[in-house]
This record gives sequence, C-alpha cells and structure tokens, in this order.
Amino acid sequence: MKHIARTVAVLSVAAVTAFASAACTSGDGEAAAKPDKIEKIGLMVQDMSNPFFSAMDKGAKEAAAKIGATTNTQDAQLDLANQNNQIDAFIQQGVDLIVISAVDENGIEPAIERAKRAGIIVIAVDTPAKGADAVIMTDAVQAGEKSCEYLIQQLGGKGNILLVDGTPIQTIRDRITGCNNVVRKNPGIKVVGQQASKNDRASGLAVTTDMLTATPDVQGIFGMNDPSALGAVLAVEQVKAAGRIKVTGVDGSPESVAELKRTGSPFVGTATQNPAEMVRQAVEVAQGIIDGKPPAQTTILIPSELVTRDSVNEYQGW
Repeated sequence: MKHIARTVAVLSVAAVTAFASAACTSGDGEAAAKPDKIEKIGLMVQDMSNPFFSAMDKGAKEAAAKIGATTNTQDAQLDLANQNNQIDAFIQQGVDLIVISAVDENGIEPAIERAKRAGIIVIAVDTPAKGADAVIMTDAVQAGEKSCEYLIQQLGGKGNILLVDGTPIQTIRDRITGCNNVVRKNPGIKVVGQQASKNDRASGLAVTTDMLTATPDVQGIFGMNDPSALGAVLAVEQVKAAGRIKVTGVDGSPESVAELKRTGSPFVGTATQNPAEMVRQAVEVAQGIIDGKPPAQTTILIPSELVTRDSVNEYQGW
C-alpha cells in the first residue's frame, strides 16, 4: 500500500509539473526572454507572385548575411490562416526574429502575441500588424499623393479618373487616401469609378475592364500598386484607348520601369517603395531592441519618390 501511495504521489507531482509547463507555453505564464543574438530570421510575405515580395526576400538574405544569420521565407498566398500556421511553425523552429507583411493586421495579433511570449522579436513591414514591436513601411499616403498629383498634372487638371483599389490593408487604404487628398484639391477632376483588385495584374485588368465598360469617358487611372496599374494598362490597350487614357501606380517595380521605357504605353509614372530596405531596417531595429536601444518611434516611414518617363533612367530600382 505504501508503494502504491508513493506511486500516486509521484504521478500527481508529474501531472502538476506538466500542467504548469503547458500553462507557460500556452501564454498563461511568464514570457520567455528575448534572444541575445539574431541567428534565425523568419520572413513572412503576403504573396510571392508579386515581385515586391521577391525583393523583400532578397533584402532579408542580404541583411542576414551581414550578421551571420539564416533566413526562412514563407508565402501566405494572401491567407490569414496560412500566416497563423507559419508563425506557429516559426515558434517551434526557435527563430529569433519574425519580419512580417501581414495579410490582416488585426487578425494576426493573437499569433504575434504567441511569438512574443516565446521570446521572438516581431517587426512588421509594408503594413502595420497589431502587437508587433515596430513597423517599417513606405509613407503610403505620400506615395498615393505623388502618383495622383502627377496623373492629374498629365491631365491638365481636368478629367474623369478611375481608382483601382486593392485588399483592405492599411498601406493600400493609405495610398487611396493620398490620392483622394489630391483629388479634393483639384475640382476639375472627378472619380467616376473605384473597384478593388487582388493586388495583381490579372485582377487589375478585370476590374479596370469592368469600370471602362460601365464608364468609358475616362482620361486617367490610378492603380494602388504597380501590378494592378499594369493590369489597367492592358485594359486600356484592349479598348484601344492608349492615346487618351494615362495610368500611374505605386511601387517603382522592375516591371513598371520597363513599362515606362516602352514607347506608346499609357503608363506614365509610379511612386516608389523600397521593399528590400524595409527588411534591412527591420533587422537593424531588432538588433537595437536586443542591444537595449529600441526605436524612438515604433512606426518608421520610408519616403516615396516619383519616377516618370523623364526620370526613369536615373532611378536605381529594387
């Protein structure tokens, strides 16, 4: 009987210990300490089919090489569930830093909190993500303003324009806000259509075609990113309106550079982003957090520049 009692006691202690351990790993206990060094970086992008995110991957590899770290890039394919699973995988892999371009800035917060409780530094890039230690992004309002200012200038301050919108994340909303800021200052300009693409060329083509069918009297189109703007270019050319409709975008992508150099293209300008620099700065900010020097501001904005047919040959690109 004593042997049985002792066995029950040992099993009880083991059960309590296991429960306590599970509570800590589930987030009910104290958070793990942040790393002393960045050795493993997990990069999470929205959609690797977009060259913007390929440039982020390149920037991550460059930044990691400088500090002797490894990288693991994961493509969410614009799916929040994928990003939740990817964060949990990074926690299991013991990464030190997660750099994330969030599909859903609010929906991803619980997963980010799990990562932070595991001692992982989380830096958002391109668009905010709730719970992240910092966010590094283009001044998206400025980018929208620069692109639309140039479009309206090319139209002589008069005409009807379309807005090719995108997925409802903060950086895209900010670009549309920037464009609308400029439209309000130009009473000769009227927005006659606005539809959301899926941020890619194919959907940009589809929604622009729909809008041009419904409202053919259009002189300008603002695409909130370069892929959607280049889709709009295809739509314009399909209705044989390249001579009367002008298109601008946001990104400064290699594809937009080629389009600016193409003779006869309706594409006339793009406001730049620097995706590789966002990731490089994310690694620098994370290193500062480890060194006890967190950023003075948790939102760091990278200025946008306008690239046109006249200036494209001087643009350094991605």
